[in-house]
Amino acid sequence: MRTALLRYLKAKESKEKRGNSNEQLLYAELPLFESKMPHAAFTSYLKAKESEEKRKRPRGDTESGDFLIKPESKVARLDTSQWPLLLKNFDKLNIRTAHYTPLPHGSNPLKRNIHEYVRTGFINLDKPANPSSHEVVAWIKRILRVEKTGHSGTLDPKVTGCLIVCVERATRLVKSQQSAGKEYVGIVRLHNALENEHQLARALECLTGALFQRPPLIAAVKRQLRVRTVYESKLIEYDPERRLGIFWVSCEAGTYIRTLCVHLGLLLGVGGQMQELRRVRSGVMGEKDNLVTMHDVLDAQWQFDHNKDETYLRRVIYPLEKLLISHKRIVMKDSAVNAICYGAKIMLPGVLRYEDGIEMNQDIVVITTKGEAICTAVALMTTAVISTCDHGVVAKIKRVIMERDTYPRKWGLGPKASQKKMMIQKGLLDKHGKPNGSTPADWKEGYVDYRKRGESGSESDAAAAHDTKTEEENKKEKKKKKKEKKLKLAEEAAAEAPAEEETEVSRFWSTFDDCGVLHSA
Repeated sequence: MRTALLRYLKAKESKEKRGNSNEQLLYAELPLFESKMPHAAFTSYLKAKESEEKRKRPRGDTESGDFLIKPESKVARLDTSQWPLLLKNFDKLNIRTAHYTPLPHGSNPLKRNIHEYVRTGFINLDKPANPSSHEVVAWIKRILRVEKTGHSGTLDPKVTGCLIVCVERATRLVKSQQSAGKEYVGIVRLHNALENEHQLARALECLTGALFQRPPLIAAVKRQLRVRTVYESKLIEYDPERRLGIFWVSCEAGTYIRTLCVHLGLLLGVGGQMQELRRVRSGVMGEKDNLVTMHDVLDAQWQFDHNKDETYLRRVIYPLEKLLISHKRIVMKDSAVNAICYGAKIMLPGVLRYEDGIEMNQDIVVITTKGEAICTAVALMTTAVISTCDHGVVAKIKRVIMERDTYPRKWGLGPKASQKKMMIQKGLLDKHGKPNGSTPADWKEGYVDYRKRGESGSESDAAAAHDTKTEEENKKEKKKKKKEKKLKLAEEAAAEAPAEEETEVSRFWSTFDDCGVLHSA
């Protein structure tokens, strides 16, 4: 029996390694002459054996299982390369401080409720031919039943392709998108045949860089000569039989491809005109970036109205943060968000993280810890200055995007402001926070009234006022002398002009007699 049990235990260990430890199978594998023990007794024996092994097992074995956190030399790292929108590569931003109080307000741009999602989004629309851009945008406004829509970069009626349609809050980004670069694919028709297609390719290469352009006659703008930059252009295909060439061009906003085609024909000496045009990229959005048609928008709204299915609307509309992914980022504390929405300066103590490569006067985007865009701004500090300073204005607000009071008000809660509120309640200050008769003397010492005017100031103030007065008098005297000089010159010119005019007039009339007949020379 003992040999049978030993054989059984070995078989059990091998079965456990293979992932099968069925007791019925193990019992059946024992030799017939050794398996005289009843199955119930055999099972109870196994349970007693296992409990005895558990008691004898040392305590350290349980900790050495799969749940033990083993010490490693590697630092724990968060992979944010797949995070959406403005939070992408969040772990690569420079950390100024990690101490802040998260507030349960706001939300991830992709997880906004559908009402807010639609009103803070944009559509990458495939504009159809024939209707104007303004007509298309008006139709989108009627389909989505929103108050305001706008578009960045107007397309001519016959032109198709990417037209970014912004909805309500996203219309605040229209101007920034209008100045973004564009890419087109066009067809040029040449009036006469070319010797070979290499001539057309070389001519396209010549028409790159800064070019003079005057808008075409059909353009709805003033026809002034302007300079526009063509970054890159290349010939895709040329058909010598029909004299049609397909080309791709990447250019600055406001470039007229119709004028470019005319210049191309002049450069080749055969004449040319634009046959067809399609915009394949506008700013950060291209043809392959969720380009939708008017019918897609109509169907998505119908699904939401009749079936309460918002998934199609979320596919058609993008959050406005998608338009700002090319900007450098600065992450602000939640407590500073609402102050910026009310127009406060972007101060350094409110900065949590900032991106590499920020330069002076560069357009940046200020975001929350949830990835929401607060505003666009112009940088007043570089990355190096932000990393070394502890106070100052980081950037100047260009356009506030977020709605006010999305986050709670967190300013006016400091020690000085709290003391001031208490003094107003007690009557030690007036309702505007200014000193009155019962204000303590120590408060008055540190108080400066900048609005106080008309009262006698110090000697320095009087001297400064006198200096400004003398400067104004000097300016007035200079202006008076200039006027007198101009009048004198005008009088002299008027005195000389009549004599010359009289001589010319007398010469003219001297050629006629009294009856008005012209004398022959």
